[in-house]
Amino acid sequence: MSLKTDLKKYSRKVYEHGFTAATDGNLSVRFSENVLLITRSGISKGEVEEKDIIACDPDGNLVMGQGKASTEFRMHRYIYKMRKDVNAVIHCHPLHATAFATTGNTLDIPVFPEVVLTIGRIPLCRYATPSTDELAESLSQYIEFANVFLLENHGAVTVGKNLKEAFYRMEKLEHYAQSLTIARTLGTVRQLSREDLNKLYSAAEKVYGIKLHEKNKF
Repeated sequence: MSLKTDLKKYSRKVYEHGFTAATDGNLSVRFSENVLLITRSGISKGEVEEKDIIACDPDGNLVMGQGKASTEFRMHRYIYKMRKDVNAVIHCHPLHATAFATTGNTLDIPVFPEVVLTIGRIPLCRYATPSTDELAESLSQYIEFANVFLLENHGAVTVGKNLKEAFYRMEKLEHYAQSLTIARTLGTVRQLSREDLNKLYSAAEKVYGIKLHEKNKF
């Protein structure tokens, strides 16, 4: 599957899952050291075709395709610059996760083992104006270790070694936010204890083959 085909597939998946509305959201992949492929501005992710994916250099100059790069190009570029292990970035507005980001209610607590191991810490990045360098910089204190970011009054960003991993992280983030919302209506949420976490981290690499960045642990 080509990278353009992959971008088309996952653009439509984020729309089908209700993670975006209208023309919101943007997805990209690292094509080479100096070129990234990104969804063009002003297109519904549910209608993306391969012709709606353009190639840009690090300065945002059009290398291939027609249209204008997503307004969040600077944020994507910043992530690729800072994280050589990242080859895909998804930014969208999943309903429940965005509600947490807007109200300042944290998702950065250890509740579900699978979230702890596959997502880790979920930092809330301070509000910054969309499409500016300020937005990219709001990720700076977490970019070294986090794979999922909440953007205050804005939405969420997930990264991965490929689009599939980035998409699954977005899907899991939204499912976690929805589950936590329901749990809080039923009573007090039980967080995993330090003993629980130590056992989980001990099993992570031995049993699941998961190696976590130390700063991405609770």
